[in-house]
Amino acid sequence: MPDKNPSYQKLIQEIKQCQKCPLKKTCHLIVPGEGNIDTQIMFIGEAPGAKEDKTGHPFVGAAGKFLEEMLETIQLKRKDVYIANIVKCRPPHNRDPFPEEIQACWPWLEKQIKIIQPLLIVTLGRHAMEKFLPGQKISQVHGKALRRTIPELGEQVFYTLYHPAAALYNGSLRQVLIKDFQRIPQVLKIIKKEIQKQKLQSSFSSQPPEQESLF
Repeated sequence: MPDKNPSYQKLIQEIKQCQKCPLKKTCHLIVPGEGNIDTQIMFIGEAPGAKEDKTGHPFVGAAGKFLEEMLETIQLKRKDVYIANIVKCRPPHNRDPFPEEIQACWPWLEKQIKIIQPLLIVTLGRHAMEKFLPGQKISQVHGKALRRTIPELGEQVFYTLYHPAAALYNGSLRQVLIKDFQRIPQVLKIIKKEIQKQKLQSSFSSQPPEQESLF
């Protein structure tokens, strides 16, 4: 298997030099993302907050601490997964990222996903979900795995969660998020079984794979 690291390090340096949108002018540090580039699980949030903007690391504030606590409940640590955001720079006053800002950052995230090749992408929050699963409502698809074919990425499985920050401010979402989070190992196991099944059947069927399915 080829070494991913040279391509990844080159990409990170390119991201840190990005000038594609006005967010670069108002942020302190670009936050590319970090973690295990050989992971099976990639978490994608919405945008850096104040603490992330100061440190250059994703999910290091209160939401990040909560994310780490949930990772521990499924026997994982931060170093075991990869964590990134839809946009790499903090929007002023923590406002929602604008569509044009998300679009400007998309090539960077696309390249990260292609290098990492996760089996499962876990979206954190509405904006991350909307980029990959347009038209869906997070209240309806949270805690569900959805297989979609993304033109730039091919077939990918997405698992939608509420953003940890939302659960910190809305107590009713906390238990919902924890419950959904604890299904991640089960979802990953299903994905692996399906991959094995597809490998076994590939020699016997020319039927194209289903484009979208919930499980």
